[in-house]
Amino acid sequence: MRGLGILLSLLLLVVAAGGCAVMPISGPSSWDVWAGQHDPKDLPYAFVRITPKVADVLGKAAPRLVGEFPDRSRPKDIVFGNGDIVSVTIFEASSGGLFIPAEAGVRPGNFITIPAQAVDVNGNIAVPYAGEIRARGRTAAEIQKAIVDALKDRAIEPQVIVSSVEQRTSLITVLGDVTRPGRLPAQLTPERILDTISRAGGTAGPGPDEWIMLERVGRRALSPFGALIYEPANNIYIHPNDIIYVYREPQTYLAFGALGTQQQIPFGTWRITLAEAVAKAGGLVDGAADPASVFLYRGETRDVAEAIGIDASKFQGPIIPVIYNINFRNPAGYFLATTLEMRNKDVVYVSNSVSTEASKFLNYIRLINATLNDPISSAINAYTLKNIIQTGTANTAIITGATAPIINVPAP
Repeated sequence: MRGLGILLSLLLLVVAAGGCAVMPISGPSSWDVWAGQHDPKDLPYAFVRITPKVADVLGKAAPRLVGEFPDRSRPKDIVFGNGDIVSVTIFEASSGGLFIPAEAGVRPGNFITIPAQAVDVNGNIAVPYAGEIRARGRTAAEIQKAIVDALKDRAIEPQVIVSSVEQRTSLITVLGDVTRPGRLPAQLTPERILDTISRAGGTAGPGPDEWIMLERVGRRALSPFGALIYEPANNIYIHPNDIIYVYREPQTYLAFGALGTQQQIPFGTWRITLAEAVAKAGGLVDGAADPASVFLYRGETRDVAEAIGIDASKFQGPIIPVIYNINFRNPAGYFLATTLEMRNKDVVYVSNSVSTEASKFLNYIRLINATLNDPISSAINAYTLKNIIQTGTANTAIITGATAPIINVPAP
């Protein structure tokens, strides 16, 4: 008995010293998350509490076209380039001039149209009696003025109309998940990105999973397709020589810990907030979750990390691991969660409460205690049963007058 008691005490000390390290758990405790960022042997990460300022910075950093291309002014007028096909029509005020003969009174109008021609490798077009006229880098109005200036001393009050027959330089490339991918001529009237995608036949897949990449003069920006519709500021003007790439990428996130489900969950729409993500995962488990320990795992670019106050010099690489913490015990935390937009492959984790871990620890102690007590209880019960049997036999002998044998009962 004494040896068993000593063994039990030693086991209790081992369990107490180990704490929750020997307890089954679905992930790190809140203390582990807070302390792990200081472990030099671990992967370095930043720990950030979500505040209104942090939520505002993250909202502005969400992938949107208007964030990379904030200029909302209309694009410049289309200019001609080498290879563009140009048509030139010249009018004179009366017949008998340079282009209209005197006997041309029966003509429907005092004009002549020069055969369509391409802008040559030197960037010029040829106009009779005007010579080589520079067209490359000029708008139609600028070419018209140059031709008029060249003919005004020879033709009768000349007027000129220059039009584009075929554009070969001011093109917009639309690729990817559209009905008719290809190169489209830029319109003289400025159009927006949705207009251009419509000219390509629209997206071939469902809208919530579609993404847009816009490349312009070496700069790129990404945006959900839904943002072009629901946030009109992202439906920006398209410029000549822009590249639009439409692709499909279903958005998902992972849910772990004290949530109603543990799995990969699709967004189901073009965007969801952290509050919606927690709700889609079944919400916090009553009796197990710590509302103050809701964590969001995400990699942030260095500029975003610095904007939210992280010292990026302590990290290597372009992406910095960040663990965000939001307190759902605070009623204002739910408002913040409704403004924080989820991103593809985010991880949402909720730690167990301290009381839950304490309860599991106590249950573990009870299990050890019961396991150790089982053989002791069995021995005591066997000894008691033996005494009852022996005592009952002796009493029976006395009552019947029989000579009862002498039983030597060992002392306990």
